Amino acid sequence: MAYKCLFLILALLVFSAAALPVSAEIPDEMPFEVNCRSAVLMEAETGRVLFAKNADLALPPASVTKIMTLLLFMEEVDGGNIALDEEISVSEYAASMGGSQVYLEPGETMTAEELLKCVIIASANDAAVTLAEKVAGSEEAFVNKMNGRAEELGMKNTHFENVTGLDDTVTKHLTSAYDIALMSKALLSHETIIRYSTVWMDSIRNGAFGLTNTNRLVRFYEGITGLKTGSTSKAGFCMSATARRDGMHLIAVVMGSPSRDDRNGTARQLLDYGFANYSLFRSEGGMGEPVPVRGGVKDFCVPEIPPCALLLPKGKSRSVQTELLLDEYLDAPVEKGRTIGTVRYLADGEILAEAPVTAREDVERIGFGGILVRIAGRALLKAEE
Repeated sequence: MAYKCLFLILALLVFSAAALPVSAEIPDEMPFEVNCRSAVLMEAETGRVLFAKNADLALPPASVTKIMTLLLFMEEVDGGNIALDEEISVSEYAASMGGSQVYLEPGETMTAEELLKCVIIASANDAAVTLAEKVAGSEEAFVNKMNGRAEELGMKNTHFENVTGLDDTVTKHLTSAYDIALMSKALLSHETIIRYSTVWMDSIRNGAFGLTNTNRLVRFYEGITGLKTGSTSKAGFCMSATARRDGMHLIAVVMGSPSRDDRNGTARQLLDYGFANYSLFRSEGGMGEPVPVRGGVKDFCVPEIPPCALLLPKGKSRSVQTELLLDEYLDAPVEKGRTIGTVRYLADGEILAEAPVTAREDVERIGFGGILVRIAGRALLKAEE
């Protein structure tokens, strides 16, 4: 695909959950080179890929694995199954984890919030296993959940073998840059994560043990929201860096970079490219002008216009126009959710996207008794005039 076609691809619409999902096309030409084995730049709301290098290549992800660990734990928290102030006990197995750790002791207890901070800020393997055991009872059972959730998210080049990303003894613990972007997108929907992933320094154990964020961009990059770093001798230096400016949230994934500085520089380069070249046009949707209904208990039906987000080349969003095409009238009965028109988004005469407009409510067919009541009411009003 020629690079000049990329802007046309990116002008396609991705609606909210109310509309049909649209898969993300991956560009096969790069506007610049990056020093890593694979990379992806994705816009988080629409899922559109703006840059890709070996996007589907399965590679060891190191501690970037913990994005999925955190996602499953936060789904339990936001689902009401685990409270952030709940005390969680550390098992002997969790305390035995090597690599990055906060030196948890068997039988030690910490709140879920403290353990989350340890994983997000300091990438602590012992804390990650503790969270996993809280959710599923064992790391093995939790890994099964991780692989199941990866399948649900459409992560086609991913297989997890542990919750930490430690890869000394595993052979098939792999994922791709595109798959990491997908699970990062899912994790960003949990705002608690952003609260912690933007913290540069914190502490646990009443200030006795300091935590420093492994993501150096937290200190230096405007709009940074996280998300997770990782490195091993097998994986090289990896990262999912997320940042938000002017209402647009970007995810920059870097895998297999030769050094920490190269990784951070590549992530910054990807984010800079996205913010410099693209912007989001949003329509909140809502209600349109009522459409007449014939033979119904109500004379009108209210249209429901879905919200949308358009990812466009920078500057083009200012020229977007909205066109609402509704049926002239409807015959009762009208079912809630029935398509009664179309909304279009245009720029310079070109249709960028369109979506169905639906009925906001049911309108039942009027019965004989209802007709009599309506006639009597109109007669009474005329008499009063």
